[in-house]
Amino acid sequence: MLDTATLEKRLINLEQVVFDLQHKFESKPSAENWLDSLIGSISDDSAFLEALEYGRAFRQSDKPIDDTDK
Repeated sequence: MLDTATLEKRLINLEQVVFDLQHKFESKPSAENWLDSLIGSISDDSAFLEALEYGRAFRQSDKPIDDTDK
Protein backbone atom coordinates (compact mmCIF):
# COMPACT_ATOMS: atom_id res chain seq x y z
CA MET A 1 0.00 0.00 0.00
CA LEU A 2 1.18 3.52 -0.76
CA ASP A 3 2.12 5.90 1.98
CA THR A 4 0.48 9.31 2.35
CA ALA A 5 3.40 11.28 0.89
CA THR A 6 3.43 9.18 -2.28
CA LEU A 7 -0.32 9.49 -2.68
CA GLU A 8 -0.13 13.27 -2.27
CA LYS A 9 2.63 13.52 -4.90
CA ARG A 10 0.63 11.39 -7.32
CA LEU A 11 -2.51 13.44 -6.69
CA ILE A 12 -0.64 16.70 -7.26
CA ASN A 13 0.78 15.30 -10.50
CA LEU A 14 -2.67 14.15 -11.61
CA GLU A 15 -4.21 17.53 -10.82
CA GLN A 16 -1.48 19.27 -12.84
CA VAL A 17 -2.07 17.00 -15.84
CA VAL A 18 -5.82 17.62 -15.69
CA PHE A 19 -5.21 21.36 -15.44
CA ASP A 20 -2.88 21.24 -18.46
CA LEU A 21 -5.41 19.28 -20.50
CA GLN A 22 -8.21 21.67 -19.61
CA HIS A 23 -6.06 24.66 -20.51
CA LYS A 24 -5.04 23.05 -23.80
CA PHE A 25 -8.67 22.31 -24.66
CA GLU A 26 -9.90 25.78 -23.73
CA SER A 27 -7.14 27.62 -25.59
CA LYS A 28 -7.62 25.68 -28.82
CA PRO A 29 -9.72 27.68 -31.26
CA SER A 30 -12.67 25.71 -32.55
CA ALA A 31 -13.58 25.79 -36.20
CA GLU A 32 -17.09 26.90 -37.00
CA ASN A 33 -17.52 23.91 -39.26
CA TRP A 34 -15.92 20.58 -38.34
CA LEU A 35 -15.10 20.04 -42.01
CA ASP A 36 -12.87 23.13 -42.02
CA SER A 37 -10.47 21.40 -39.64
CA LEU A 38 -10.15 18.43 -42.02
CA ILE A 39 -9.55 20.32 -45.24
CA GLY A 40 -6.01 19.67 -46.42
CA SER A 41 -5.35 16.97 -43.84
CA ILE A 42 -4.97 14.20 -46.44
CA SER A 43 -1.58 14.49 -48.07
CA ASP A 44 -1.50 11.17 -49.94
CA ASP A 45 -4.06 11.19 -52.74
CA SER A 46 -3.47 7.59 -53.75
CA ALA A 47 -4.09 6.34 -50.20
CA PHE A 48 -7.26 8.46 -50.03
CA LEU A 49 -8.54 7.07 -53.33
CA GLU A 50 -7.76 3.55 -52.15
CA ALA A 51 -9.72 4.17 -48.94
CA LEU A 52 -12.65 5.46 -50.99
CA GLU A 53 -12.57 2.31 -53.11
CA TYR A 54 -12.55 0.10 -50.00
CA GLY A 55 -15.57 1.99 -48.69
CA ARG A 56 -17.38 1.70 -51.99
CA ALA A 57 -16.68 -2.05 -52.16
CA PHE A 58 -17.90 -2.49 -48.59
CA ARG A 59 -21.13 -0.63 -49.28
CA GLN A 60 -21.70 -2.62 -52.49
CA SER A 61 -21.13 -5.92 -50.68
CA ASP A 62 -23.95 -5.07 -48.28
CA LYS A 63 -26.54 -4.62 -51.04
CA PRO A 64 -28.94 -7.49 -51.68
CA ILE A 65 -28.41 -9.49 -54.85
CA ASP A 66 -31.17 -8.87 -57.37
CA ASP A 67 -32.49 -12.19 -58.75
CA THR A 68 -33.87 -10.54 -61.90
CA ASP A 69 -30.33 -10.01 -63.24
CA LYS A 70 -29.80 -13.77 -63.69
